[in-house]
Amino acid sequence: MSTLKEQLHADVVMHMKERNKTALTTVRNVLGEIETREKSGKTPIVLDDAQVTSLLQKEAAKRRDTARIYTEAGEPDRAAAEIAEAGVIEAYLPKALTEAEVEAIVDGVVAELTAAGQAPGMRQMGDVMKPVTAKVAGRFDGKAVSQMVRSRLA
Repeated sequence: MSTLKEQLHADVVMHMKERNKTALTTVRNVLGEIETREKSGKTPIVLDDAQVTSLLQKEAAKRRDTARIYTEAGEPDRAAAEIAEAGVIEAYLPKALTEAEVEAIVDGVVAELTAAGQAPGMRQMGDVMKPVTAKVAGRFDGKAVSQMVRSRLA
């Protein structure tokens, strides 16, 4: 399976052939941001898929926020362009989980810990959050996940 970064590079060529200027520019900008992150710092690094996904989420959120600002400023054309770019970026993100799916994950982890002999309480919140966060991995709001875990452990 190809990495997310390889998929972005392949899609640059595809968008060129399709003459999709918005998607091409957006993907190139995202790749530039990835390369900047990789080369910044004392030693160059290579971002893995989880880090690229996190970066894509931030970039999409940035564009949505900019679109909101343009809308408030009375610039609907610029806002529409930002929303289109956010849509291109969000196409690369994994499918978001529903609240019911996240609740099932939280309940499963609590059940596993209970079966292992640990009676999870508020003091074991970190023991519950670590595997839940790994399974959710940016597909649901972290603050909402934390609140779900708190309610289960309370």
